[in-house]
Amino acid sequence: MDGEKMGKIIAIFNQKGGVGKTTTSINLASGVGKLGKSVLLADLDPQGNSTSGLGIERDKIEYQIYDVLANDIDVEKAICNSSAENVSLLPSNSQLAGLEVELAREGEWEELLKDKLEQVKDKFDYIFIDCPPSLGILSVIGLIASNSVIIPIQCEYYALEGVSQLFTTIELVKSSYNPGLEIEGVVLSMFDGRTNLSIQVVEEVKEYFKGKVYMSIIPRNVRLAEAPSHGLSIMDYDDKSKGAEAYRELAEEFLEYVE
Repeated sequence: MDGEKMGKIIAIFNQKGGVGKTTTSINLASGVGKLGKSVLLADLDPQGNSTSGLGIERDKIEYQIYDVLANDIDVEKAICNSSAENVSLLPSNSQLAGLEVELAREGEWEELLKDKLEQVKDKFDYIFIDCPPSLGILSVIGLIASNSVIIPIQCEYYALEGVSQLFTTIELVKSSYNPGLEIEGVVLSMFDGRTNLSIQVVEEVKEYFKGKVYMSIIPRNVRLAEAPSHGLSIMDYDDKSKGAEAYRELAEEFLEYVE
């Protein structure tokens, strides 16, 4: 069934750092690409870890998401191929960090990213946005541009700390700018089956996000941590690892729900 592209836009968002947000952005996008869908990953994080994690050298980018948002460069000019099959990238680097200040000064920034992605939406089945780990303007424009949100949560103490803030931000964006925004799902990451804590956190998160938590849980996995430094998704770095298996399952589950 090819032909009409779905063009669904999904923000991957948690304002807490270190929860596996970029790992999920890279590897879910790659997993969905391997299942034959065309994917765009928009790196909205000034750290640019999705960009380097998919094999693009941050300092050698001709155009990046900053140019698209700040200098009105055509979005298609900034999109490049990544190391992952069927995955294109809208890259970023540290230049993006200054954008929040510029936008705050100018006003009228709310629909900026949304308008840009609208121009290329029908070329892709899915567009994932790797949002920065903060509740600032960049995350908000990411949420305004999206149809839904995937929330990665780590299986550690205080996993649910900050989740109410996250909800407040999502609700604010819904009521003011994007009434259709919904939670697509919650990904549990950094799971360690040897600890009671991890198992306890899974139960707590499932209780909190009734019916929204993906069955596929991402384990703590050394190969998963190594892959980005090679500019590869986990499937391309070590296809047999537990991490690759988990993200493959997540990609299948994601498509099953969406389609």
